[in-house]
Amino acid sequence: MDTAELLVRLGGVHSLGFAAFHLAFWKLFDWKRDLARNSRANRAIMQILNLRLVYVFLGMGVLALAFGRELPATPLGRALLGFMALFWVGRLLEQFVFLRIHDWRVHLLSALFALGAALHAVPLSLA
Repeated sequence: MDTAELLVRLGGVHSLGFAAFHLAFWKLFDWKRDLARNSRANRAIMQILNLRLVYVFLGMGVLALAFGRELPATPLGRALLGFMALFWVGRLLEQFVFLRIHDWRVHLLSALFALGAALHAVPLSLA
């Protein structure tokens, strides 16, 4: 296994970890109680968006683990890696725009977003 494939597979584990994290949102953030204060539409939108993110993370995780060698070696795979690298860069920037909380957990998430960007971008320069 070369370095690019290893990083892609680690990116897959990263994505699966974020899928699990997002599945825990209902309990972690007490969404049953907390979202009850929102309108029905906003409650639904939050949960639907979260489930769609879980779907994206599960899909990318499975693809990265199943096609770790092919992703950095094919045009379509490279496009998908670039798409996910930009996803994580965007998520990192949004962290600073929307979640201006000085807390170690928020900083840890920021580091994990940067890691996601690197795990998807670096293989592009190695293949």
